Amino acid sequence: MKRLHLKRVYDAPAAADGLRILVDRLWPRGVSKEAARIDLWLKELAPSDALRRQFCHELDRWPAFREHYTAELRANPALDELREQIAQQKATTLLFAAKDTEHNNAVVLYEFLGGDPKAEPAALKEAGHAQGARKAASHRS
Repeated sequence: MKRLHLKRVYDAPAAADGLRILVDRLWPRGVSKEAARIDLWLKELAPSDALRRQFCHELDRWPAFREHYTAELRANPALDELREQIAQQKATTLLFAAKDTEHNNAVVLYEFLGGDPKAEPAALKEAGHAQGARKAASHRS
C-alpha cells in the first residue's frame, strides 16, 4: 500500500505529507487556504450532515458512527476518485479538523482504505499532546 497518513489540518504542512486531501464537509475554522496548503478537498467523502450531527463527537456514539459512516463509504462514488489519487502518489495525507485525533471521520476513512489504526492515530495523539503542551507554555509566558 502507498504511504497513507492522517493529520490535523491545523498542523504545519510537511514535504512528507505528499498529496494533502481535506476529507471534512466543512472548511476548518480559522485556517486560510494558503496556510492549509490543501491539494484537494473531497467534502463528498465526509459523513452525511445527518450522521455528523448525530455523532456530534460524543464518544458513546462512536461505535454507531463508525458503523454508519462505513456503510456510507461503501456506497460513495467519490471513493473511486480518492483511490485513484492515492494510487498516483508516493504519499497521501488525509486532513481533518477535529480536536479528537482518534474519533473522527478521517480515522474511519483511513481504516477503510487499509491504514493501520494503531500507527497513525497514536502518532496524532502524541502530536496533539505536544501541541497542548506548547499552548500551555505560551499561556504561562
